[in-house]
Amino acid sequence: MQRFLITLVSMLFSGAILNASASPTNAAREAATKSLEAFNVPGLAVVIVHNGEVVLAEGFGVRDIASEALVTADTLFGIASNTKAFTTAALAKLVSDNKLSWDDPVVRYLPEFRLSDPQRSAELTIRDLVSHRSGLGLGAGDLMIWPNTDKTTSDIIASLAHVPLKDGLREKFNYNNLMFVVAGEVIARVSGMPYSNYIEQQFLQPLGMTNTYVGYSNIPVENTNRAVGTIEYQGELHRFGLDYIEDFRAAGAMAANVNDLGKWLIDNLENPPEQNWNLTTPIRDGMGYGLGWFVKQQHGVKHVYHSGGILGMLSLTTLIPEKNFGMVVLSNQQAFGALTAVTQEALEQVLDVPDRDWVADEQKKYQASMREKLLFSIEQPDNIRPALPLRAYVGTYRDPWYGDVTVRARDGKLLIDFAHTELLTGELKHYNGDTFIIRWAEPLLEADAFIDFAADRENRVNSATIEAAAPFTDFSFDFHNLKLMKQE
Repeated sequence: MQRFLITLVSMLFSGAILNASASPTNAAREAATKSLEAFNVPGLAVVIVHNGEVVLAEGFGVRDIASEALVTADTLFGIASNTKAFTTAALAKLVSDNKLSWDDPVVRYLPEFRLSDPQRSAELTIRDLVSHRSGLGLGAGDLMIWPNTDKTTSDIIASLAHVPLKDGLREKFNYNNLMFVVAGEVIARVSGMPYSNYIEQQFLQPLGMTNTYVGYSNIPVENTNRAVGTIEYQGELHRFGLDYIEDFRAAGAMAANVNDLGKWLIDNLENPPEQNWNLTTPIRDGMGYGLGWFVKQQHGVKHVYHSGGILGMLSLTTLIPEKNFGMVVLSNQQAFGALTAVTQEALEQVLDVPDRDWVADEQKKYQASMREKLLFSIEQPDNIRPALPLRAYVGTYRDPWYGDVTVRARDGKLLIDFAHTELLTGELKHYNGDTFIIRWAEPLLEADAFIDFAADRENRVNSATIEAAAPFTDFSFDFHNLKLMKQE
């Protein structure tokens, strides 16, 4: 998620958006077609609505590099964090029904809710949950949901009391998914039905979004028109077929297609959720976060937008309320520049601003990021201290919010397994002294990390910390928040 969020924030600050010689639909269509090759993207889907009508809903390229089946306007994609707007719309509905207030404390509805600071636990409000100002750090606790884990919502809420806080309450913006997981549980408690059922009853069914699902497991087996994620790694595309991160729940577990998302855009523009679109948490230069949406003023109009990212799949939603315009771009590859280019080329027509070749400009950035990954390596220190005997590191290490991480020896190697996360298994390669590098069995995670063991005076290893090795590792791999204590 990190690369998508950071790119989103910077991209929607940068300059120019096109002359009025072409329509937004033609501009988007042309940019999407070019982007397939420019960004090595297998497939895209785009929907544009204007003045209450869908003016474009189309697929480009293939939804699965294995089958080469084409993307259509009915192809399902994981929309990831674009789910957050549905969550805040649900909260707004409960507010309008006088069932809760934005400024009610969370503990009124979830008495068991705790953060690591008791006063913070008592003061945190519903509004705080969905505006990224709780004081938890960027992505703090995400390892409980990313990649998919076996943890339940109850497990996650119980563990929050042990996730470290970074800042004061309402002090600054720190993007955090787990607070939206909590918001989903508030919706369930107040409405008396599961979060997914409430979203279906209040939004999907009334809007006729019959091919949108809350949770990958709810997609009918016979619906095979699904995009499969891909990741460009070492110059080649690799198929990465995850289940759209069902663990993200109210933070990002929805699957949808552009035909249905057109209905969602029209509803937002015709019945604007003004409370959700008001800036709540400033970020910089007049840009900030509302409730489930980023907001900013640019070119004299308000922009309401959000990105979504899971491993192998991206989405970007943009609304210009003053122009009664909205669009969504979906992709089954992690090249966010492609979504940026398609969106900005369309916006140039809507906002009548100077022309810019967004595909070419974003392609350069994407190629630079791919080169950075190819050239990245972990340099060995000049003087390498030996490790302790491997058996010294073997054991079960426990973190109070994640749980157990096991280190074991086999065939002269050290192996590591995260108890709740099937994908987090790998081998420890010695680096220096009591520091090893975790090489994950699945290299497409791009999340290799340092693990630093600590020993007492008798060389008995008693704890470990972990930190991602590469600057481009997704922030949801929040290894640095783990405090692993060896169990006797």
